[in-house]
Amino acid sequence: MANFRVLAPRQTARVHIHDAVTGEDVLVHESRDVLLEAPNWAASGDALLLNGDGVLWSLDPVPGAVPVRVEHEALPEINNDHVLDPDGKHLYLSAADGHIYRAPTSGGAATRVTRDDGVWHFLHGVSPDGDRLAYVRMASFEEPGRLAVIAATGGETTLVDTGEGHVDGPEWSPDGRWLYFNTERWAGEPGQAQLARVPDGGGEVERLVTSGTVDWFPHLSPDGATAVYIEFPAGTLGHPADKEVALVVVDTADWSTPRERILLPGGQGTINVNSWAPDSRRFAYVSYPTEG
Repeated sequence: MANFRVLAPRQTARVHIHDAVTGEDVLVHESRDVLLEAPNWAASGDALLLNGDGVLWSLDPVPGAVPVRVEHEALPEINNDHVLDPDGKHLYLSAADGHIYRAPTSGGAATRVTRDDGVWHFLHGVSPDGDRLAYVRMASFEEPGRLAVIAATGGETTLVDTGEGHVDGPEWSPDGRWLYFNTERWAGEPGQAQLARVPDGGGEVERLVTSGTVDWFPHLSPDGATAVYIEFPAGTLGHPADKEVALVVVDTADWSTPRERILLPGGQGTINVNSWAPDSRRFAYVSYPTEG
């Protein structure tokens, strides 16, 4: 039985590139066949990497581009948690068996990183030096996710104390000093995730913004000056698909004053992982409109 998501009747997956400086939004591909998710921007700047139908796809970041499947061996079906290795030649991927794998971006044999069975590993971050991975660790879906760090080669897991409540989306700041994530630590009602950061190595958790919405997946640009996150309506539980959401662009010096809010039909799959271009001004995302 397939574990990947599929498009609903009359639904389209649309891959966009947004310029955070000018506000220009360019549609580069739309599909009624494959539900594409979670674009990464290749370090070379000449490709987007997305998952769909349980596999990885490469897409040129230009209008009219057509996705090309990236062929991997020894890799189970993947989900929308995949992040580039700073070496630019590999990426790390979370798979349907609950484990994290490392594989070449151009295709080839994958290698399993995590070894502890019976635990879900939802990958979101790679340290700037490429030595460590940050992921959400869950023994079951009935308990909150924990922020965990492991060596990129595998080994023992270190849990980072973020307080009570589910956490998700942990990734390092470009300078490696902080881990950014969303947390239900301050939730006044079930599911009210808010944005936060904690020093690399642990310490006091800092709330980035106080809102009445449900805020997920803070992604910093490579220069660390700008960020984008996804805003769900108040009362949303988790990060579901097919909601009216907003992508919020902020200066990292002032998270409380949005520069831009991009409204779209989406949620799950839209921007689960960091999708900033190397130029720090553009990012990619996916919307999922339905006709009728």
